[in-house]
Amino acid sequence: MIDNRSAYNSNVYDANIINTLPYYREYHNQIMDLVRAIGLKDISWLDTGCGTGTLCSRVLEERDDVRFTLCDPSEQMLERAKEKLQGRDIRFLNMQSQDLTFDSEFDVVTAVQCHHYLKPDARRTAVMNCCRALKENGVFVTFENIKMTTGESDSIALKRWENFLSDHLNDPEKVAHHMNRRGVEVFPITIEEHIKLLRECGFESVDVLWTSYLQAGFWAIKG
Repeated sequence: MIDNRSAYNSNVYDANIINTLPYYREYHNQIMDLVRAIGLKDISWLDTGCGTGTLCSRVLEERDDVRFTLCDPSEQMLERAKEKLQGRDIRFLNMQSQDLTFDSEFDVVTAVQCHHYLKPDARRTAVMNCCRALKENGVFVTFENIKMTTGESDSIALKRWENFLSDHLNDPEKVAHHMNRRGVEVFPITIEEHIKLLRECGFESVDVLWTSYLQAGFWAIKG
C-alpha cells in the first residue's frame, strides 16, 4: 500500500526518486542558489509537500539562519522527515497545500513535485494559499511535471523520459507504471499555463527557473 501520492512508499522514496526524475538533486541546487542570489537573511521558510525533508536538510547543512515549517499530507512522509531532521527546531504540520491558512508569514515558500497531483481548481487553491502565506516581496519556488505545447512535442518528450526510465529502472513493468500515471494520477500543465496561473494567483514577477525533460521550475515574487 502506497502511503503517499508518489509512486514510492516513504521508506524507499529517497533511494528511488533519483531514478525516476532526471536531475532531481538539481531542483534543490537551483532553489538554494536562487535564495542565495536574492540575498535573504534570517529566513522564515515554508516547504509544502516537503516529502522526507531532503530540501530542508540540505538548506540547514549550508546555513543556520533559516526557520523551517514543513507540511505534507502524508503522515508517513512527515515521520521520515522528522527522523532525518531529528534535533532541529522545525515545525511539522500534516497538511496539504489546499488547506494552508498562513497569511504573510514567510520569506520563502517552496512546493517541489507536489501540485501536479491536483486537478485545476485544487491546484489554483494550492497556489493561492502559497501566495497568501508569503510576506510582501517573498519568493515562491515550485518544481512540477509539465507537458509540451503540442501533442507531437509531448510525444517526443515522453519518449525521452521513457528512455531515461528504461536506463535507470531496468524493468519494463516499472517504466510502464510511471508512464501510465500521467493524466490519471499526475496532471501536468504547460510552462505557459504555469506562468498564467502564477500571475492570476497574485504574483507580480513570474519566471522560469530551470527545465529539463518533463519537469520545470518556476520562481515568482509576491508584489
